[in-house]
Parts: sequence; structure tokens; C-alpha cells
Amino acid sequence: VQLQASGGGLVQAGGSLRLSCAASGITLDDYAIGWFRQAPGNEREEVSCISGSAGNTLYAASAKGRFTISRDNAKNTVYLQMNSLQPGDTAVYYCAADDANFCTVVAGNFGSWGQGTQVTVSS
Repeated sequence: VQLQASGGGLVQAGGSLRLSCAASGITLDDYAIGWFRQAPGNEREEVSCISGSAGNTLYAASAKGRFTISRDNAKNTVYLQMNSLQPGDTAVYYCAADDANFCTVVAGNFGSWGQGTQVTVSS
């Protein structure tokens, strides 16, 4: 399993970014894919998740109404559209895969991780 996260960058408060997680070695229908973030000094937290075959979604309270997770099975890629970004969203964002095929908020359940992409939101 390989996950390649991309799309991070520097954006002003109120701006938007779209992160991509390109997966190889797996079929998205069989895995839950989660987006996590970790800021310096903070624990890694789940931002959003999309389950496999059902495509159910889960959002952290901080992400609801601003972030949207989606996937393109043909491209084997999961996206995280982030709108109305705030300085508090600054972190390294990681995507991860869980073969349980349903979403959880426990990072330890996700067995495969991408390398992370930096998101920096300036005020």
C-alpha cells in the first residue's frame, strides 16, 4: 500500500486548498481513507474520513461545514477540499488507509500512511 499526499501550501486566512491522496496497491472500495493533521506540539487528529464501499463520511467538529472529503475511484484518489481556512488549520496533513472499510477516529487503526503535506494559513 502506498499513499501520496499532495496539494498543501501557503494560503491566507479565508482561502481554500484541495489536498489529494493518490493510492496505489489498494482499491478504494475496500478501504477507509482518513485525513489527519498534526501541528507542532499537538497530537495527530483526524479531520475527515470516507469509508470504502458505502462511501460514508465523517468530519471532525472543526472541519464540518468547511471541509469536504470525496474520492474518484477511477483515479484511485481521495480529496479533501478545505474552504474558509484559518490559522488554526496550519499543520502537516496526512492521509491514511484502514482495511476495516469503515471510518473510525483512532489513528492507530490506520495501518498505512502517506508522507504528509504542509498546510500553512497566514492571518
